[in-house]
Amino acid sequence: MHDDDEPVGRVLGRRQALALLGVAGAALTVAGSGVAMAATTTSSSSSGGPTVNCIAKPEQTEGPYFVDEKLNRSDIRTDPSDGSVVKGAVFVLNLGVLQINSGGCTPLKDAIVDIWTCDAFGVYSDVAAAGTVGKKFLRGYQTTDRAGKVRFVTILPGWYSGRTIHIHIKIRTTGTDGNPYEFTSQLYFTEQFTAEYLALDPYASKGTPDTTNATDRFYAGGGDQMLLAPRKARSGYTADFAIGLDLSDTETGDDDSFGGGQPPGPPAA
Repeated sequence: MHDDDEPVGRVLGRRQALALLGVAGAALTVAGSGVAMAATTTSSSSSGGPTVNCIAKPEQTEGPYFVDEKLNRSDIRTDPSDGSVVKGAVFVLNLGVLQINSGGCTPLKDAIVDIWTCDAFGVYSDVAAAGTVGKKFLRGYQTTDRAGKVRFVTILPGWYSGRTIHIHIKIRTTGTDGNPYEFTSQLYFTEQFTAEYLALDPYASKGTPDTTNATDRFYAGGGDQMLLAPRKARSGYTADFAIGLDLSDTETGDDDSFGGGQPPGPPAA
């Protein structure tokens, strides 16, 4: 049985990671057992500032709340069943997907990127235990463009008992061996940032989360490598994040679907 969201993957040694990235002196951080190593390299952009060009990130299983709705859309705030829009602070998430190879990283075109998250009150759509079957809010996918980019308009998520605040992400493409390749993980926020927006409506009515990053057992498996850095935008907040995939890594590329059994109880309403 997979709990929500038990880390999976493999740990790379420093020498392996450097060879994979093909960059000497990359900044490396060893994650806990069962989590892939994260590594970053930087270069200068045309404007002279540093830009991240290669990131390998830890993978985690999808947990019990993924539903393959096949909703191709950028704005996932609307529930297509009735046209309603979920309440919450607008959040624009810009994701970059890259392929790691011996020469560094290149943008990965035509990868399918799903995200799904709970609403401001900690509830997922299309979950029987939550009474939301048939609802499809805060779910959707986009296909990466030639630059490896996708853009989602969502809301900052609320919280539910036993988990720190997070957003789920799944990337599906084809491995170098020609087989389907799947990467699944989570994105997190700093405690300072979540405390600020949870104090506002509609989040405030739910009170203070019972789990923080420091006490979340899944965050402990490399969550610090999946932290978003939101900034204020005209309509709310926005953040950019890049993920590098080693498409020859068949272990990471395996099917990450929920492994059966009974999922945890319904999130607190």
